[in-house]
Amino acid sequence: MLTGIQVVLVGGDARQLEVIRKLTELDASVVLVGFDNLQNQFSGISKARLGTDLMKTIDAMILPAVATDDAGVVESIFSTEEIVIRDEHIAAMPKHAKVFAGMAKPYLRQLCAKYSIRLIELFDRDDVAIYNSIPTAEGALMMAIQNTDITIHGSECMVLGFGRTGMTMANALKGLGARVKVGVRRQEHYARAWEMGFTPFYTADLIQHVHNVDLLFNTIPSMIVTAQVIANLPHRAVIIDLASKPGGTDFRFAEKRGIKALLAPGLPGIVAPKTAGRIIANTVCQLLMEDANTGRSG
Repeated sequence: MLTGIQVVLVGGDARQLEVIRKLTELDASVVLVGFDNLQNQFSGISKARLGTDLMKTIDAMILPAVATDDAGVVESIFSTEEIVIRDEHIAAMPKHAKVFAGMAKPYLRQLCAKYSIRLIELFDRDDVAIYNSIPTAEGALMMAIQNTDITIHGSECMVLGFGRTGMTMANALKGLGARVKVGVRRQEHYARAWEMGFTPFYTADLIQHVHNVDLLFNTIPSMIVTAQVIANLPHRAVIIDLASKPGGTDFRFAEKRGIKALLAPGLPGIVAPKTAGRIIANTVCQLLMEDANTGRSG
């Protein structure tokens, strides 16, 4: 249980509702900032404005998937007021307190480092990334079906990257009967892809493998689907880029050549916000309970 633990949630989207629900079930004291227009009524929570007096009392602050922008602004679909995380807010936090977010930009990282406040970027964790790969793959399949006139079964598919998302994506395609090539950089990934029944190749040889591809799914967050690669793709091909913005595709050249290329980061929160919210909620609550059980150490 999280009895006596003070948590403030600042901004966010539908995913935060699952976090609120889980925290209240575990008896945490929850304060919401930037939820003025929230219609759901949770028992035992309060709403407040962001200020140093509030921050002095907390054990954890939970921010949205993308914590803040480069100026500290926090987005919230539940409020029309601007919410900004400022220097004095982090400075006021107790030293044992933690900041949770999906991912953080340098602005927040630098603030937390300045005041020795631990920042936990959930999307960097293997467990969260693996769980999130499931709605990511399902969302990518949805986009593929919507943007092609062929079945995935029997199609020629390519997945670039064989990490946490790439492996789930390749498995999902294979399960639907696609022929799946997997582009890798590391020898151990090549061996694992081969062992799992895919056709592996090294991304250094990408151009040689794209001539008959129907669907190309990229998970590598650096420019890999270059103009030269796109020039060798068949015109029927569809590119779905799952890497974080700006992706790894030359979208300008794809448009010029008439090949459909879609950037699709953040699919879990779009296609399955309840599931994505539960993934965040379970991880945050697990970490808070570990802290509570060790006397707020760390």
